[in-house]
Amino acid sequence: MTTTLSFQDQIKQGIPSELPAPKPYPADANRAPKRKDILSADEKQLALRNALRYFPKEWHQELAAEFAEELKSFGRIYMYRFKPNYALKARSVSDYPAKCQQAAAIMLMIDNNLDPAVAQHPEELITYGGNGAVFQNWAQYLLAMKYLSEMESDQTLHIYSGHPMGLFPSSEDAPRVVVTNGMMIPNYSKPDDWEKFNALGVTQYGQMTAGSFMYIGPQGIVHGTTITVMNAFRKVLEKGDSPKGKIFLTAGLGGMSGAQPKAGNIANCITVCAEVNPAAATKRHQQGWVDELIDNMDELVARVKTAQANEEVVSIAYIGNIVDVWETFYEQDIFIHLGSDQTSLHNPWSGGYYPVDISFEESNRLIREEPEVFKEKVQATLKRHADAVNKHTARGTYFFDYGNAFLLESSRAGGDVMAENGIDFKYPSYVQDILGPMCFDYGFGPFRWVCASGNPADLDKTDAIAAEVLNKIMAESPEEIQQQMQDNITWIKDAKQNKLVVGSQARILYADAQGRMEIAKAFNDAIERGEIGPVVLGRDHHDVSGTDSPFRETSNIYDGSRFTADMAIHNVIGDSFRGATWVSIHNGGGVGWGEVINGGFGMVLDGSSDAERRLKSMLLFDVNNGIARRSWARNEEANFAIKREMARTPKLKVTLPNGVDDEILNNLSL
Repeated sequence: MTTTLSFQDQIKQGIPSELPAPKPYPADANRAPKRKDILSADEKQLALRNALRYFPKEWHQELAAEFAEELKSFGRIYMYRFKPNYALKARSVSDYPAKCQQAAAIMLMIDNNLDPAVAQHPEELITYGGNGAVFQNWAQYLLAMKYLSEMESDQTLHIYSGHPMGLFPSSEDAPRVVVTNGMMIPNYSKPDDWEKFNALGVTQYGQMTAGSFMYIGPQGIVHGTTITVMNAFRKVLEKGDSPKGKIFLTAGLGGMSGAQPKAGNIANCITVCAEVNPAAATKRHQQGWVDELIDNMDELVARVKTAQANEEVVSIAYIGNIVDVWETFYEQDIFIHLGSDQTSLHNPWSGGYYPVDISFEESNRLIREEPEVFKEKVQATLKRHADAVNKHTARGTYFFDYGNAFLLESSRAGGDVMAENGIDFKYPSYVQDILGPMCFDYGFGPFRWVCASGNPADLDKTDAIAAEVLNKIMAESPEEIQQQMQDNITWIKDAKQNKLVVGSQARILYADAQGRMEIAKAFNDAIERGEIGPVVLGRDHHDVSGTDSPFRETSNIYDGSRFTADMAIHNVIGDSFRGATWVSIHNGGGVGWGEVINGGFGMVLDGSSDAERRLKSMLLFDVNNGIARRSWARNEEANFAIKREMARTPKLKVTLPNGVDDEILNNLSL
């Protein structure tokens, strides 16, 4: 039986040789929302055929009934019976059975994405965002891990929306894994299409870093959120004024949104974050990501007023609906300096956003049993939400869209969020106002790494290496990027004391191409000297080059190209032949399926000269691909950055834009 096999033998066997017994579902698990019952009777049969093809025919009679019940109860076939019996967590890279270290590192990253301490709905293989899946079902996980255990350094595993299509001969320079998620034909890319084909088991929503195996828990966004909140306060406060005692009001604690309270603490403000799911709020409190839990509005009002009076730095999770908080704070005359929202509005009809005045449990019933009623109530809530925000901004609150499609879905619901021209939103995206011009245009984005040994001492050493490299670079950096450099030096020096690690021994900071390349080389040198074990490099797709998202990552592109996706496609193709260990390209992520195309990579450093060659080639392109596009869009900061890079890299030659005087165009009869 599989239970008698070692961890390594279980991985190597893939689909077990004997049918495992059914498993009871953990009573304390944070279950994924039930999905819409969208398949016809014939389509349900097709979904079962698709699921049963993973298993021998003699098991079909028993499994067909079980999978049919899963489909009926949850709208998806997760194959929970086949979940491994071993603990899912990022082990040391040396613990995985593999013929090449690159494959073992990928297994580590997959397991980290499914670690219950990291994943939002681990039993359903969902890492974050309500539907951001690593695989569609447990059979796909078992097969992928088996293939990785067999992989040699001249083979590539191709994964179609979670399904491991197989190992194909390639070359040592090729990626070890190529991942696609949710890549739909455009004419079949509407919300009901995604639900139907996901239910059929032929596609999935991979979010950004879930389906590409690069999620590192809320830490992955803590840094970006910290940078955003710090600079948002810099925009609204007088010079020299402190964020202490000032309120940052937002919502969402489930996946990446769980980073917000921690970021608020680092930025030295009062953070109030509403979350309707008690399990999600409690989990973040237990992990130390939020200081206090409150489920009573009167208590919340009193606590916030005390915090304001005492100029406290504190984070508070309110277990309840964010609309109630906005409305009550207005009635109580509580001034909010910064406001935003990070609920999963890319997924508004399946648990990403909940209606006000209805219990969490009743909402989940409506999702499954009365989806049209649920949709009506969500849209009515969005209108109320927008109205409440508008009242606060009239008093001086700075509200920004956090790229979660809040403004987009509010506009679709009829909320008052449009600018006078009827085209733009009245509130900016945080990328438009903050991260775009201050970070992305200069090439600064979320560079991250995982110490594959699993040794916390290795993480300490990499922190010190990164800080040393950044200090050296800053000494010679131009004035335009001094603030970005200093913010990241401060961040990395304080990272350990902020207790950011959940799951793998991982770290993140924002760096430009020079910073990423020099830090990566310093890591590789330390590995070669035997000072640390192997390191996995990666990034969030929320970066300079990886993502075409017109209302988020590329919202500060004004030449009309923000609705195109050439950059993301070039990014993943370009990274693949420049040395990435694995690459991924997704339809959807962050702001929703159909709203964005994003690409990512992973790279294993092993201390070799080959790894140094790869990191120099790939990281240079990975960043400057996006800077070049942003420069061509006439973004001044990007124009500065790409010219600086061309001066440093003679073989880089980029087409630069020529400006046109407004007077010439204004005098034309058009």
